[in-house]
Amino acid sequence: MAWFTPYIAIDLGTVNVLVYTQGRGIVLQEPSVVAIQDDGDKTIIVEVGRAAKEMYGRTSDNLEVMRPLRDGVIADYFVTQGMLEYFINKVTGRFHLRRPVVMISVPYGVTSVERRAVREAALAAGAREVHIIPEPLAAAIGAGLPIGTPTGNMVVDIGGGSTEAAVISVNGIVCAESVRVAGVHLDEAIIAYVRKKFNLVIGEPTAEAIKIKIGAAIELDDEMEMQVQGRDQVAGLPKTITVRSSEVVEAMQEPLAAIVNVVRAVLAKTPPELASDIIDRGMALTGGGALLREIDTLLTRETGVPAYVADNPLACTALGAGKALAELPILQRSIPDL
Repeated sequence: MAWFTPYIAIDLGTVNVLVYTQGRGIVLQEPSVVAIQDDGDKTIIVEVGRAAKEMYGRTSDNLEVMRPLRDGVIADYFVTQGMLEYFINKVTGRFHLRRPVVMISVPYGVTSVERRAVREAALAAGAREVHIIPEPLAAAIGAGLPIGTPTGNMVVDIGGGSTEAAVISVNGIVCAESVRVAGVHLDEAIIAYVRKKFNLVIGEPTAEAIKIKIGAAIELDDEMEMQVQGRDQVAGLPKTITVRSSEVVEAMQEPLAAIVNVVRAVLAKTPPELASDIIDRGMALTGGGALLREIDTLLTRETGVPAYVADNPLACTALGAGKALAELPILQRSIPDL
């Protein structure tokens, strides 16, 4: 590796961006949220990351707070490029001697156009060289699965914008499926449920807080509840209600069923020899969605294959992409366009 060249890996997610640098590990974890202002001629980026997220739903009409990625892929090229530039400069320093070599994870099954958009955005943001790695492969490496061996390793990466299930053997993805249903869609399901049942309008940050504090994939033995504030749909006035964990479980049934179906679809396509390995080893759950209470129990019950949450599931993809940078020659034999 060239002297003074920064080697960094970026998990470019719909909800969070994590950055890994060689020798230092995970150095940055920020929401993938950008505050922008349109002055007529051009769009100006006002805030990025945590500062922008704090403005969400609290700004005037001339300031828009947005997620430049949707369902794991770029929805707004210019804003994504600005966000990447901000994070790369934050990690490497604005006046670095050499431009960094960057590894970026993308959802499995993205189109060649979507892959090219990610690569071009990273190059425009200041990268010298850009490598693209499928998220399930990066997540499996980060979860510590022995992907280089001729055994079946299954990973289910539940992110913010998409869920991916994959079986990996000898550094390659044998079979995989992706569905654009994940954490953000769970939040949207909670918003719709609260509006329908309680006539209460709540925003995305509130729905996310409900999911984190009392959300679960299946009914809990110990019921939890939470006070939720929002706007009454009928009276148009502020109102407080009490939401229970069983109601959150009910709200999220549809998107959770889609996640279960994508796991079943991969298991149905898995070669028999690898399927027996997966039954013995189980499937590793990674991504922010793996932090949802009892998600491992739900998947075990619905598929008959043991599921377990990986250590530090939120950071698995970034850690794996970082480790992949150090093993590029080996991985490129299995994945030529890495």
